[in-house]
Amino acid sequence: MKSTIMLGHTFLIISMIMKGIAADTQEEELLERCTTFKVSVDLSTFLSSVNKTFGDMRKQLSSVHFATAYETNVFGMAQCRNYLSTVDCLACFDAGVTEIRRKCDPTMDGAHFIYQGCFLRYGIYNFYTEITFESPILVCSYNNSAAESTVFKSIAQELLMDIAAATPKIKDYSAAAKRQVINSGTTSTVYAAAQCVETISPSDCRDCLTRVYTSLQTCLPQPGGSSVEPGCFLRYSDSSFFADSNITSITPYIKGGSSSTKKSVIGIVGGLCFLFLVIALLLWYQLVCKLKVAENGNVLQVTELQGTIIYSFKDLKLATKSFSQDYKIGEGGFADVYKGIMNNGDVVAVKKHTLTSSKAKEEFESEVVLISSIHHRNVIRLLGCGGKGSELLLVFEYMENGSLDKFLYGEKQGTLTWKKRVDIILGIARGLAYLHEEFHLCIIHRDIKSSNILLDDGFQPKIADFGLARLTSENQSHQISSKFAGTLGYTAPEYAVHGHLTEKVDTFSFGIVVLEIISGLHCSDVKISPVSGSLLQHAWKLYEDDKHLDLVDQKLDPNEFDRESVKRIIYIALMCTQLPASRRPAMSEVVVLLTSELLLEKRSH
Repeated sequence: MKSTIMLGHTFLIISMIMKGIAADTQEEELLERCTTFKVSVDLSTFLSSVNKTFGDMRKQLSSVHFATAYETNVFGMAQCRNYLSTVDCLACFDAGVTEIRRKCDPTMDGAHFIYQGCFLRYGIYNFYTEITFESPILVCSYNNSAAESTVFKSIAQELLMDIAAATPKIKDYSAAAKRQVINSGTTSTVYAAAQCVETISPSDCRDCLTRVYTSLQTCLPQPGGSSVEPGCFLRYSDSSFFADSNITSITPYIKGGSSSTKKSVIGIVGGLCFLFLVIALLLWYQLVCKLKVAENGNVLQVTELQGTIIYSFKDLKLATKSFSQDYKIGEGGFADVYKGIMNNGDVVAVKKHTLTSSKAKEEFESEVVLISSIHHRNVIRLLGCGGKGSELLLVFEYMENGSLDKFLYGEKQGTLTWKKRVDIILGIARGLAYLHEEFHLCIIHRDIKSSNILLDDGFQPKIADFGLARLTSENQSHQISSKFAGTLGYTAPEYAVHGHLTEKVDTFSFGIVVLEIISGLHCSDVKISPVSGSLLQHAWKLYEDDKHLDLVDQKLDPNEFDRESVKRIIYIALMCTQLPASRRPAMSEVVVLLTSELLLEKRSH
């Protein structure tokens, strides 16, 4: 019997009795949850936002298996199991939408429905990184005959343990596998699948799967079972529920050890970083040679950019109205950025590099090699590339709201609410934690500043402009002999003065950006204080005098924020700017501090 959970945050383990699993259905419900809190905003606007959120997510699921969407006051998330076809994925999603509309009061502020094949969730706050209930949701499959053998239980436990360990190390947090069970001369098979939502960190994915794995032991030795939390899904069965073509080879991820082990190996064999850069340089020369021999109008053949689109120069020129000044949305030392409207209506950002100097070539090389491998919701996404002659073009996702600096001290200053500001702070922190600790090599951005933080239409922050980024192995400090690169006012003293480069340089810059977000002031604004001379010095002086709140942007409504919460976030920002660099927290620690702070603020309201 299916149990429906309708209230609060307390979730009990559910058991479901079925007559075997021969006829597997991906639309079998594991959880139904409708909130019981009334919508506190205009109902018609809210319902319109819900409909738009559903529509946006369905559009995304037509090409990928994970979707997030945001419309006014409404956050949405949906995910299909990766072994489902697009048709089955959309069918599961549509079933979820239908059931939510049928079972949930439309005047309530959210719902969370989970099925074997997919899940659908929406609500009025950002739940993208939530990973746990108070207890996992458990569904066991029983049949009328005897339970499976002891051998089956042992093999199933081993497979579930392995797939739970491998999944956080796989790019899209998804895996499906099977193993044979040989018992008294008979052979059977156990099938298993695991998945995490793509908005959480590998460590959160691992922790979530550990909990549902422990929960799922309750079902064994029965022939099947599923255990889920908001952040992950784990299932096994003695009947196949995915095609062999969807099987993932998990052996390399099991034998490879943990992410931290891999990073340690990279730290020991520091030469791997040098080798990586040499390979990047070779790829660069190959790219240039291909451009030289290309016929007029030919596209750039960059097979190294796996998963990206090769655009024709002609199409991108047409999309930007011949790189019109009216379409220019940004500029830098070696590249200009234009808004582009493609023939199919898609809006993109086109970064145009003119390679007339070795410095420009170096910046382009860095950006291509690094960002083509990065996949995180708080890092700008490279869609593709194109080129002609000395002009090379990178095509990025278009950020509707432009750069953060415009909302702090530019033409849109004062329009960011406190909630949007803290969400932006947390998003930047998560993006940097990914670059420093979760990517397979540590990436130091070197130029974190408000103008390099872009905002999408839901004000989700994206770290952009990797032209100055550098690779390094974990815990390695580099002495930079070349000229300092970065932006004064944001750059850590040990790097600006002595050339010492570690990921803590980005941590310092992050702290400065947080102070700008809180105050609405530029870090080097001469009007801040004639005595302090800079935003950082001004913030430290206010902190020492216990006048934290004097730093808060005067355009903010005091009723929007909790005073103690603001103080603690200012304190976190100042922690990030401490000297020496070793006293600064790692960005993963910053994420934990901010997340704890925001949960505390939420409870206080």
